[in-house]
Amino acid sequence: MTATLFKDVRSIITMDDDKRRLSNYDLLVENGKVAAIEENIELTDREDLEIIEAGSYFMFPGLVNTHHHFYQVLTRNIRAVQDVELFDWLKYLYPIWANLTPEAVYYSALVACGELLKTGCTTALDQYYVFPKQQDLNILDQEFKAGKDIGIRLHACRGSMSLGEKDGGLPPDEVVQTDKEILEDTKRVIEKYHDPDPFAMQRVVVSPCSPFSVTKELMEQSIKLAREYGVLAHTHLAETKDEDDFCQEKYGLTPLEYMEEVGWIGEDVWFAHGVHLNRDELKRMAKAGTGVAHCPASNMKLSSGVAPVPEMLELGVPVGLAVDGSASNDGSNMIAEMRLALLLHKLQHGITSVGPEDILEIATRGGSQILKQPEIGSLEPGKAADLFLINSKRLAYAGGLSDPVSALINTGTSHEVDLTMVAGEIVVRDGKLTTIDEEEVAAQTNRLAEEMLSEEGA
Repeated sequence: MTATLFKDVRSIITMDDDKRRLSNYDLLVENGKVAAIEENIELTDREDLEIIEAGSYFMFPGLVNTHHHFYQVLTRNIRAVQDVELFDWLKYLYPIWANLTPEAVYYSALVACGELLKTGCTTALDQYYVFPKQQDLNILDQEFKAGKDIGIRLHACRGSMSLGEKDGGLPPDEVVQTDKEILEDTKRVIEKYHDPDPFAMQRVVVSPCSPFSVTKELMEQSIKLAREYGVLAHTHLAETKDEDDFCQEKYGLTPLEYMEEVGWIGEDVWFAHGVHLNRDELKRMAKAGTGVAHCPASNMKLSSGVAPVPEMLELGVPVGLAVDGSASNDGSNMIAEMRLALLLHKLQHGITSVGPEDILEIATRGGSQILKQPEIGSLEPGKAADLFLINSKRLAYAGGLSDPVSALINTGTSHEVDLTMVAGEIVVRDGKLTTIDEEEVAAQTNRLAEEMLSEEGA
């Protein structure tokens, strides 16, 4: 593995405990880790060393995306569902997703991960939960292959849906599985792909889709299985008022009360969205250490509401940032997501409710805390060499360089970065992915999307 020395970095935003910002320091990367951050690091006679002059660059820790659905890349911008809320949106898209193939899963994962890497995200959590009856049960394996091929740090969910329409659930029966099928394949995926090493590039998360798409028995068995294997657990929760009505009607409980009843509370659990949670519920989550993946763009597009993120932070609920699926966001842009989060909460919760550094912390250290991977989320010696750089000399940043963090989030016409490194490997250089042919991947993905949509007349 080649060592890399970034020389004379204009500003290193460490996001360490003291939130240090270091001007004109060097950063040395060796063996996939940050080896040193010092002034004037001198190394001679190193044939394995690449030196990058970084005097005009701002350097940041890699961003951490805590909730996504990669496969939804294939169903972006469908006109029929641009103006509907979550339940109707899902009912329209489920039949299209029933046509997913292993090839489609692979290419959509490459696209989503590529977009993330090009916008400074080095670690991604993806929840995959669509297993069409006519397809190979091992379809999720294609996502692990894509993550490895493109070079992203991947936490992949073995998701599930077991409560079909005939049993009172939302998804059509052709994309649900039996509890037995789900639990057996979840064990297989954990045993084959989960890496407990502190610097792991691939981990597995147990992830029933939502309260309205799985049985109560599966929720109970899934959290039991996750804890037997020592892996994390994740699901959607409190995203919409419809979900609240569903839980009240079916179980006589709020969504969080239902999660508590089935054992889904604790430091090994986090929920996507958390829009409709009251203060008492947030206090219980904070006490248990249960986190939230905040998805501002998706919540805005589907008109789901605004998550009480400032209140979560005040009470000590772990919060990470997420782009959510590409069909409810239409992009996988983590820097744009930070900007939306900042503006949304200033509007909803007041001008001083959050600042740029608060949002960057959610997108780095917050994600690290939720995913239980403390080796990522900050730039410090001994931690993972996951980072990205933007060039301060770009026209779009002119006149706005007094605060690098605010420049990253508030300024600029493009959110694509100049360089991204994951585990010491440069995966984006000069704004281009180094591990895949972008044009070829885009072409294959467009072909697959057209095939899927044409089958359903969409």
